[in-house]
Amino acid sequence: MRNGAKTGIITGVAVAMLAASGYGAYSLVGGSDDKDAPAAKKQRTVVAEPPTAEQAAAGAKDFLEAWAAGDIAKAASLTDDPAAATTALTAFQEQVKPSALTLAPAGPATPAAFASATGTPSPAKTTAPATPSNTATDPLAVSASPSATASAAPTGTLMGFKARAEFEGTNRVWDYSGFLGVVKMSDDTPAVHWAPSVIHPHLAAGETISVQPLPPLAGNVVDRNNKALNSPSITPLVATVQAKVAKLLADQNKDQSDSGTGVVITNPADQNSTPDRLFTIVDPKPPKPFKLTIDANLQAAAEKAMTDLGGKKGSIVAIEPSTGQVLAFANAPVTGLNRAFQGQLAPGSTLKILTSTALLEAGINPETPVPCPVLSSNPKKIPNSFPDPFPNNTLQQDFMMSCNTAFIDQGLASLKPGALTTTAKDVYGIGLNWQTGLPSFDAVIPDAGTNKDEQAMQSIGQGKVQMNPLAIASITATVQSGTFKQPVLVAELPQQKAARDMTPDVAGKLRQMMAATATGGTAKDVMAGISDNAGAKTGSAEATGIATSNSWFTAYRGDLAVAAEVEGGGHGVDAAGPAVASIIKAAGNR
Repeated sequence: MRNGAKTGIITGVAVAMLAASGYGAYSLVGGSDDKDAPAAKKQRTVVAEPPTAEQAAAGAKDFLEAWAAGDIAKAASLTDDPAAATTALTAFQEQVKPSALTLAPAGPATPAAFASATGTPSPAKTTAPATPSNTATDPLAVSASPSATASAAPTGTLMGFKARAEFEGTNRVWDYSGFLGVVKMSDDTPAVHWAPSVIHPHLAAGETISVQPLPPLAGNVVDRNNKALNSPSITPLVATVQAKVAKLLADQNKDQSDSGTGVVITNPADQNSTPDRLFTIVDPKPPKPFKLTIDANLQAAAEKAMTDLGGKKGSIVAIEPSTGQVLAFANAPVTGLNRAFQGQLAPGSTLKILTSTALLEAGINPETPVPCPVLSSNPKKIPNSFPDPFPNNTLQQDFMMSCNTAFIDQGLASLKPGALTTTAKDVYGIGLNWQTGLPSFDAVIPDAGTNKDEQAMQSIGQGKVQMNPLAIASITATVQSGTFKQPVLVAELPQQKAARDMTPDVAGKLRQMMAATATGGTAKDVMAGISDNAGAKTGSAEATGIATSNSWFTAYRGDLAVAAEVEGGGHGVDAAGPAVASIIKAAGNR
């Protein structure tokens, strides 16, 4: 969604429009299917020849006069898609509900002016008229003529107009600049080329425009301790968090006494989109401080950890296991994709925490002999990161040294097809459509079926497995607490629940294995000095197009779980490990 709208002051007599009662969005789709209507005349079609300047001006003027007068049928008939126009104009009348509307022609316009109004780059000049769209049949979906979007100049001769809408109960008026394209029809008459952007230049296919409650905008952003929060990774995302949280809480709490009302564009099909507030009719109550679950001190440590990567890309997340609350997250670079929440990367051996969970639930114990051969037994042999075999290893020793071949072979022998997918969802809440307060990628562990090579890759966090630090930190937090707590950035947000908890016995054995890794395994150097009540797991992941493997590391101590990834960082202890350790040290004894 784009923010802001160009406004223009117009003159003229406002024409009252019938206003319907009640809130809610009305979809902009194709029009009615009236079987009792008289036989249609020969269908007009758009021709390639553009209208004359006089025709373009007359076509725009006649359409705007009919729309302003509330004559929807006449206005729609003056477009190249009367069905879609009828529904769209009716939607505007019934769901925006202006008590009066004035529409004044403003003459020819330029693509640059339209682009400025939509907040998009100036489009190339359009010359080919689009074919009118078919009448839509889904009353809950927005449709438009092909090629009609709010980011491309309307088809045909571009004309501007000034709109002024008035509303009952307020003396505020909504002024904005509108745009429409005029094409020439086969009967040598002009017609407005229909597109959602005729209603408002921000409106695109798939979106709705309506009067909606406006929750109070949040005031200053503060952390969990009411400390002012100004973080390079968080500040650019605050508006998105506020909008998503307002929507999620509004769905929970129907008390909207603090809300105002306004004209809003929304996209029902994209729950991660931010509503576009076009005009405020009634102000919401004054803002209150907006409190996040973030700990300002840990956030500062997370930002520093990413800065210390020296230009490498990476991300880090810290979670409080007892609550699921996100204590810190940071990205390198700080602009662009929020890798910490939206990354889609193979997590490498950090996923052996999940594989171990499934093995423990299948009856394998940390002390169970699980040999570590040079190559795995699946058809496409997979080696370890070290050359020697360890035939007398136990499962715990394999975990401590991160033996790929042991986890692959034991997984193929002990786990049913789909076991990792099921365990990930049922125990760790993976794939439950988390509503954290920010757009996030739900981690993916697809069912490998009976494909032994894909099963092998999944058991070591490769193949088609896709994760991010948020997901891995949550897995580690679940091991620490024994219960999945969906990560959230605002304490009041609803949290998805996993189907079941792991048993205390399994949780204890996982903590035992992670503690052994922190004190005597691959993580011991990074975790030196912070191994009390702590556990860790290293990881490295191969990725297409990257010569050096991605570095992963996750650890917990006390009521804190942290995970990080560094693109091209090498082994887990090389880059991601120091970043995680720095957060744990900054937290002290939580």
